[in-house]
Amino acid sequence: MIYQLSQFLQQYFGPARLLSSHLLLLSGGTFMAALLTALFLPRLWDRLPHDHGKAILGQEGMRSKGKPTGAGLLVTLIVLPVLVLFVPLNLWDALTLLFVYFAMLFGYLDDRSAVPWGELKKGLLDAVCSLAIAFFLAKGHGTLVWVPFVKGVWTVPLWLYVPLAAALLWVTMNSTNCSDGVDGLAGSLTVISLVILSVLLYVVVGYRPVAHYFLIPCNPEAANWAILVMAVAGGFGGYLWFNAEPSKILMGDAGSRFLGILVGAAVLVTGNPFLILALSPIVLMNGGGGLVKLVILRLAKKMGREIGDDNVIRRIRFPLHDHCKKNLGWSNAQVLMRFILLQISLMPVLLIIVLKVR
Repeated sequence: MIYQLSQFLQQYFGPARLLSSHLLLLSGGTFMAALLTALFLPRLWDRLPHDHGKAILGQEGMRSKGKPTGAGLLVTLIVLPVLVLFVPLNLWDALTLLFVYFAMLFGYLDDRSAVPWGELKKGLLDAVCSLAIAFFLAKGHGTLVWVPFVKGVWTVPLWLYVPLAAALLWVTMNSTNCSDGVDGLAGSLTVISLVILSVLLYVVVGYRPVAHYFLIPCNPEAANWAILVMAVAGGFGGYLWFNAEPSKILMGDAGSRFLGILVGAAVLVTGNPFLILALSPIVLMNGGGGLVKLVILRLAKKMGREIGDDNVIRRIRFPLHDHCKKNLGWSNAQVLMRFILLQISLMPVLLIIVLKVR
């Protein structure tokens, strides 16, 4: 809205053109989202449902009992007017964002449901949101895609792009959701990913000279997505202020699902789906590893080949943060710090491989 307003005002007041600066919109949106979240979240979280703890996990699982949960709903709603004001969205991007919010809402409704939703129901709703977002990102036609290790750009037809992109979105959403088990873990890892994504979208994919240098297609609309993901990073940064251990509030499925599917969507905007491996390596190992383990165990069972308890697949707990706490004796603070350090260490190397080795 501010961008469109500046186009009108600069006819009468020259300095109003500054309001159309993507850099100004990015920094202003990030600051405003963080400020509003920090101010309003404590005033609203008492209205949220409270966590009942997880008795099956013993004392560790009951630490969250009584804390407000579902803060992802509040954070995303607080951030929404900031996105409307600061992000220049076209119709396709607005529809994409709408289904990102639907994914968040389904997570919130599941959190507050007296009877948790079954795997089938959640999986189908996840699939609907993922397919819709993939279709809107493609804008109803074939999409340009570039990949590591190979020069050139390919046009992927809509019928192939949508299911493959939806699969990536489904995995990132559920991997992030599975990683939400230690105070600040999923939020911190994802905010780091969003910040780096913003730089890639603004400086690399959205800036023609740099895109040309890396032999990738320039997407002028990538700068708009950079503003969007940084504003969301700012909002969840405000939330993490209160989620630091010992946390006062939990974001629940609403927040983790929103963050996970947004990271996936922003990666698809770059045109290279393999960037998800460089931008969310720890989230994919932590939460996504559990999905891989589940598939392996179920396939083995169907094939009549039971995997014994002494097998390494059985011995490693997932999400991986549970393995680190139960088997390695790490504290929550150690899990958080070490996972963040691992992500920060891996990302530069993986980004160079994905971006430069072509």
